Amino acid sequence: MKKKIIEGAIEVYKKKGPKFTMDDLAASLGMSKKTIYTVFRDKKTLLIDMVDFTFDAIKEAEEEVMKRPGLSTEDKLRGILGVMPDTMQGVDFNQMYTLKDKYPEAYALITKRLENGWELTLSVLNQGIEEGVFVPVDDAVFQMIFESSLERFLNGDELSKNHIEYMDALNQLVDILIDGIKVK
Repeated sequence: MKKKIIEGAIEVYKKKGPKFTMDDLAASLGMSKKTIYTVFRDKKTLLIDMVDFTFDAIKEAEEEVMKRPGLSTEDKLRGILGVMPDTMQGVDFNQMYTLKDKYPEAYALITKRLENGWELTLSVLNQGIEEGVFVPVDDAVFQMIFESSLERFLNGDELSKNHIEYMDALNQLVDILIDGIKVK
């Protein structure tokens, strides 16, 4: 039931952004709000679980990238950095900054999850350095550049103002980072 509600909330979020209501969710799922509230105490709790669900899906998608046969180290790093699970396709990440004021716990969790779970990414980066595919770069600097860029994407409306979709910005960021460290 919990997964069904979270997946339904993600679908409603795709249509209405973070301003969706529990009434919107109940109508979309064809269930009562009372049923939803037996699983989630309130919208804040639901949003926090949605963040965890999303980041868990990203980590699973990263593992899937690693299982693809024949990928070069460069392709693995590009895949990991630019991964977007199917369930999150169509989500307008440009509106995430609106969570910061109304649901600071959910927004803080986004930041925390962005800053953690880098072991796989950094191991692929270091493998590429050892193979001579990438120039030596400091793990911490690479991670900080990527994290701070994503936080900037999510922290304001600059992407929207410039008519840039989140996935386009993410793909450009990945290209800039990878092309910047590739051995020429």
